[in-house]
Amino acid sequence: MFEKESTTQAPARPAVVQRRGVERRRAILDSAEALLAERGYEAATLKAIGERAGIPVASVYHYFSDRHQVDAELLQRHMAALDVLIGAELEATGPQTLSDTADAVINPSLAYFRRHPGCTALWFKGRREPLVELVRAFDKAQAERLWHLLVERGLIPADVPLLAVELAFEIGNRLFDVAFRRSPDGDDATVDESRRVVTAYLETYASDARRRG
Repeated sequence: MFEKESTTQAPARPAVVQRRGVERRRAILDSAEALLAERGYEAATLKAIGERAGIPVASVYHYFSDRHQVDAELLQRHMAALDVLIGAELEATGPQTLSDTADAVINPSLAYFRRHPGCTALWFKGRREPLVELVRAFDKAQAERLWHLLVERGLIPADVPLLAVELAFEIGNRLFDVAFRRSPDGDDATVDESRRVVTAYLETYASDARRRG
């Protein structure tokens, strides 16, 4: 009887250990987020993150091999949330002009960065190659979605290369970088210039199509 009982209850311990691991991993990421927001990128060391989470730094290494892995996972978490917000804004607003479309991408992005300074620190100040590659991949995916939308709505001709929209995102990203260097909340004047520049750039393709027509 006792042997049967023991066999039935055995899986409980691995489940508890697994749950504790998930909770600790989340605590590390949340602590990193808080330190990035409060003290900036350089202050969010693995040691400081562990102290904030109440986890010995040796145990932190059990879940993350280094600081860069923490940064990457945290940035991916932000990107997933931002992807949903941009998609919802594009669907809700149903942009009818290139200017509307630029706003539908810029507005939720700006609001998100302002609400999450930790994300801003990673996106614009954590310029390590893995994070740069993540940002490039994110922008490329957003550009492809936007290209399809612009073509479907007839805002740009179907023969406009995807590269053009990818470069529009690159331009916007660079100008956002400037905006958040000029002000922790993102300098409004610089953000407005990013709207003008991105819209004007894409408008050249629409204008060419109208001239050919």
